[in-house]
Amino acid sequence: MMKQRWRSAIAAAALCAAAGAAWGQGYPDRPVRLIVPFPPGGSVDYVARNIAPVLSQKLGQTVVVDNKGGASGTIGTAELARAPADGYTLMLAFDSHAVNGSLYKNLSYDTIKSFDYISLIGTMPAVLLTAKKTGITTLQQFLDYARAHPGQLNYGSSGVGGSNHLNLAALAARTDIKLTHVPYRGGGPMFNAVLGGEVDVVIASLPTIVGFVQGGRLNALAIGTAQPAPALPDVPPIATLVPGFEAYSWVGMLAPAGLPAEVRKRVQQALSDTLATPQVRDSMEQGGFNIVSSSPEQFQQRVQAESQRWGKLIRDTGIKIE
Repeated sequence: MMKQRWRSAIAAAALCAAAGAAWGQGYPDRPVRLIVPFPPGGSVDYVARNIAPVLSQKLGQTVVVDNKGGASGTIGTAELARAPADGYTLMLAFDSHAVNGSLYKNLSYDTIKSFDYISLIGTMPAVLLTAKKTGITTLQQFLDYARAHPGQLNYGSSGVGGSNHLNLAALAARTDIKLTHVPYRGGGPMFNAVLGGEVDVVIASLPTIVGFVQGGRLNALAIGTAQPAPALPDVPPIATLVPGFEAYSWVGMLAPAGLPAEVRKRVQQALSDTLATPQVRDSMEQGGFNIVSSSPEQFQQRVQAESQRWGKLIRDTGIKIE
């Protein structure tokens, strides 16, 4: 009887493996939806628009970018968690994904368990910027003014818990200055606010701000990498005045938890091939994006580490959803 049960179990496992392989071979046979959990115009949308055409070629099906913004990316992320785990709904996650669990106490998903981590796509150095109306053009001027006028400078973000919120909160804590936070519903609205002078300061990823700086529409004070960036060679590191300080953001791809192994492998390979193409690599690197193309395990470990790091800052500084 025991042997018969083992044979039945082995046969069932073989059938499941064969079915998964067959499913993977036929995937995809219809368009794939790529959720961007922010409005158009921000860092995640920038990455999606760059990779979607080539990813479509690599998968052999159209990849449709679908912006589902709101609540620091949690609305679109919850939609991904509810989607069937069949590879036809994917998502680009921003760094805020790692900290939303520390901010939102009633999330309908688990940051780690609800998703299959496909790959970290890459990182983007952050640039500290001021609105033209402020007249502040250097990091020293910014720090001096903020110290002399506590709370009078306001800074925009793409939402509570995003890198452009937490990086400035961390900078304020390191330099003992007080700023007023004004959250928006994504990077696009945040940029509109600083360009229009509605907020004084933002810290935003390099690829999305190069045009604004080169066009003279925003003042670039300092960059969050240890060395100046080729795209903005005259912008000094924040670390010149705040030793050891770094500021960057990242974007990676997620799927609902439980993808069939062959489907997951197909998506991973298509994304890796997309990021390796000269068309995508040159375009994104020229814009200041550092392509990483990590393993799923490396991506998940990064999210877990950042959840701990930023969760401590959130607790220590009392950051709450406004």
